[in-house]
Amino acid sequence: MYFEFKKDEYKSARGTYSRLLNLFCRVCGEKILVYQKDGPGNLRRLYFDRIFSPKKWTNLESKPLNAVQILSCPKCKEDIGTPYIYKKENRKAFQIYQDALIKKIRKLKVG
Repeated sequence: MYFEFKKDEYKSARGTYSRLLNLFCRVCGEKILVYQKDGPGNLRRLYFDRIFSPKKWTNLESKPLNAVQILSCPKCKEDIGTPYIYKKENRKAFQIYQDALIKKIRKLKVG
């Protein structure tokens, strides 16, 4: 599957460094989603507009916050994050629980 980085004011504010991450459940190892991480630092929240797959977790930014369910593992049902609004940027995101995810950088396919 091919993904293209999202380029917007948020990416610009964090510098030019972005990477795609495959995120896995810490408990059972199930792949949860593909996410674009912009800038340096730890992964503390997952912005809705940076989630690429699966479809269930994409385009959530257009939904009201109370219509978005808690992010949980589809296999073992472990809770991973809670939807909220990141006040500093007024953006919808999942506040992820500490050590709930394993992240692996996704290699980009060229050509």
